[in-house]
Amino acid sequence: MSKFDTIVLGAGIVGVSVAVHLQKRGRSVALVDIKQPGNGTSFGNAGLIQREGVYPYALPRDLGTLLRYARNKSPDVRYHPDALWKLGPFLWKYWRNSHPHRHASIARAYSTLIEHCVAEHRALANDADAINLLRPTGWIKVFRSDAKRDKETALAERWYREYGVKFEVLDKAGLRQKEPHLDTSLLGGLRYMESESVSDPNALVMAYAKYFTRLGGRFFLGNATTLKENWAVETESGLIASNSVVISMGPWSEQITSRLGYNLPLAVQRGYHMHYAAQSNASLKHPILDVENGYLITPMTRGIRLTTGAELAHRDARKTPTQLSAVEPIARRLFPLGNRIDSEPWMGSRPCTPDMMPIIGPATRHKNLWFAFGHAHHGLTLGAITGRLVAEMVTGEPLVTDPYPFRLERFKV
Repeated sequence: MSKFDTIVLGAGIVGVSVAVHLQKRGRSVALVDIKQPGNGTSFGNAGLIQREGVYPYALPRDLGTLLRYARNKSPDVRYHPDALWKLGPFLWKYWRNSHPHRHASIARAYSTLIEHCVAEHRALANDADAINLLRPTGWIKVFRSDAKRDKETALAERWYREYGVKFEVLDKAGLRQKEPHLDTSLLGGLRYMESESVSDPNALVMAYAKYFTRLGGRFFLGNATTLKENWAVETESGLIASNSVVISMGPWSEQITSRLGYNLPLAVQRGYHMHYAAQSNASLKHPILDVENGYLITPMTRGIRLTTGAELAHRDARKTPTQLSAVEPIARRLFPLGNRIDSEPWMGSRPCTPDMMPIIGPATRHKNLWFAFGHAHHGLTLGAITGRLVAEMVTGEPLVTDPYPFRLERFKV
């Protein structure tokens, strides 16, 4: 049996970042996943590192939008009816936390992580020889109506006043200059220039994982559900044990935490993507969010990736890529997409909490057990800073930011 200082369960962007930061601090670390690093939820995101994301995504509270969602035909949000019974209590808490006053309070805490997201990724990417995967171009929201443009501009102005988030207003001509191949009927856009994007999220996680092994860390294929409370896990290489464990399994974290007695208010939001060729000589330079229709297109190594909004469903329910089918014709009018590249749509699940903030910190009922999951739409964005913060907490170093808002105890479980 091999023995380590720490076992990190989950090799997505959060788990790999935790493992790297612990190994850098002289700990012997085992990273365990049932798949190779970066092949779960981290594989298929939109590739955004959202420095502007100081307000996590809230539920709408206006009756018109809620009624539109209830009809289950909105391009940005869909749901499985059979999942609503279980999701009802979660959605009620989420909706309450989306009240403007509560949401503003959440943002004050959340922004303390967001402010570090780009710098921490750049530091890790430099060390991992993967800086070429990060693109400092920012990303753009585009608008089809004056009402939506004015609303989004007012939000951007508020974020600038409160948190110094810089943005650039693009009129029709300015948008055309930035992205000449977009639909010419668009009214303009907003560019968040301090945010960055990733040309291949899977390659970034793999690069961080290779850096981890260069530092002396070890990756094991294994099933985290075999975890024993003396902190031992079965792997394909045999049993491994450690003095401490970090659970960073994203939407699968509940499989372990519930067995250990933690009844956490977790849910998933599923999403889909598909890659396309670009027609003729068309090119895309920035990730582009079609605000009215709730999808994003972004240039990736494999092609133009189209990512959908949120699907509320059981994590392991069958794929239902109806959102992708709904927005693909709209996206083809936005940008000259060519043929589909992938044989079938990719689907992933985002782990969510009802207060929109991740769970980061020590467990309450077990010694030397740590949690790092629940990042919802900002798993890639917050992966590197979460890794640093968890490593500092485990080793007792001075902390880069206050972890108190993200503590497990806020859920009283």
